[in-house]
Amino acid sequence: MDLDIKGLRVLVTAGANGIGLEIARAFVREGARVHVCDVDTAALDALAGSDPALTRSTCDVADRASVARLFEEALAALGGLDVLVNNAGIAGPTGKVDEINPEDWDRCVAVCLTGQFNCARLAVPYLRKSGNASIVNLASVAGRLGFALRSPYAAAKWGVVGFTKSLSIELGADRIRVNAILPGLVAGDRQRRVLEAKAQQRGLSFKEMEERAFSFTSIKDYVTPQQIADQIVFLASPRGRTISGQAISICGDTQMLS
Repeated sequence: MDLDIKGLRVLVTAGANGIGLEIARAFVREGARVHVCDVDTAALDALAGSDPALTRSTCDVADRASVARLFEEALAALGGLDVLVNNAGIAGPTGKVDEINPEDWDRCVAVCLTGQFNCARLAVPYLRKSGNASIVNLASVAGRLGFALRSPYAAAKWGVVGFTKSLSIELGADRIRVNAILPGLVAGDRQRRVLEAKAQQRGLSFKEMEERAFSFTSIKDYVTPQQIADQIVFLASPRGRTISGQAISICGDTQMLS
């Protein structure tokens, strides 16, 4: 399927590895021009060999001065902007609310929610000049379900869904589409670490915790980063021109998070 996005100018945050890198690669395969940022400088440096088509910057999305530098570099590399993918996020702490370090709460919300605001506010003036503008925010199925022992992460991701819906209304007159993606259990090291932390908190083995997590899904399999990337590329293409304000779950029909 030709998605007609050759030359599309895309910025992907946290794009040096994991889901972000898969998103960046999916856009490149369709002919888009992509700039990525990350806090992992080693991963960014490795892209020079593995993904030379990607231009790149070091950036902590929770730091507004760092985000300002990112936009200077990204706009210089791309010559404008059509798509912002707010992918940056961290897992945050696992524990009961009265045991969570307040600094860990602050950092989780700063990266997962405020970081999206920091990027969106600078992106919008340039997106208004695009003929095919969109913002895609990475939320989580935790952004529509409660998530015991993960309250900072869940609170931030609920915030992302509200931020997305509000922006879609606000920016509709500018023909800027805004959507959120809500992944479920995603294959990879980060998901494994989350399940390991919850298993330890509850005195379970990893296998027991994994089985418990999948007991609340209809399709008992991990979501792949490629599935998430494919959905985002479609939303950013002209084929997604009337899709906005949506919180799209890619989660195997998860009914509960344990």
